[in-house]
Amino acid sequence: MTLQPDQLKQISSTTLGHYNDTAESFREGTRDHDVSQNIQALLRHLRSEPPLQILDLGCGPGRDLKTFSAMGHTAVGLDGAERFVEMARADSGCEVWQQDLLALELPVERFDGIFANAVLFHVPSQELPRVLRELHATLKPGGVLFSSNPRGDNQEGFRGGRYGAWHDLETWQSLLQAAGFEELEHYYRPAGLPREQQPWLASVWRKA
Repeated sequence: MTLQPDQLKQISSTTLGHYNDTAESFREGTRDHDVSQNIQALLRHLRSEPPLQILDLGCGPGRDLKTFSAMGHTAVGLDGAERFVEMARADSGCEVWQQDLLALELPVERFDGIFANAVLFHVPSQELPRVLRELHATLKPGGVLFSSNPRGDNQEGFRGGRYGAWHDLETWQSLLQAAGFEELEHYYRPAGLPREQQPWLASVWRKA
């Protein structure tokens, strides 16, 4: 079934409304999440000399912006939720753009790396090829995209007030390759658990 423009607008407004309404509890609930494995997965594949230009896509309240900045990099945040943008600007001191994932306006070849942690699964599958091409275009030649998403069996829809699309590894690989990316690595999280207890699929990709 093809989603129409009004349906896509409703998906965005409902999902972003959920995040705006729960912004404070989300910040407190995720403040101490350890994503150092994911940050290092992005940084170790970047070829440019620091300071690196990093886009934190779906930056939320700004936790990881602060980490990248503390490492000496130039981090720019992007989020569609107004409350998250306000929090991220105040907490990190970084430049933060308020943009809907379905209506991105990104500069061409601006960033060395994109950190897309727990965000791209909110993009409906029919729109994902276009969004991935837009991310490809904003990376410098040889730039790197990190992505982490909850995995599934390629189903999508609303859960708990948010829209999500839960891809398996093979589908995710085909989508990224079609958008012009080459896979560098993938792994499942949390580390050290049986696969059935690892709901997150992390992957790293280079702009071909």
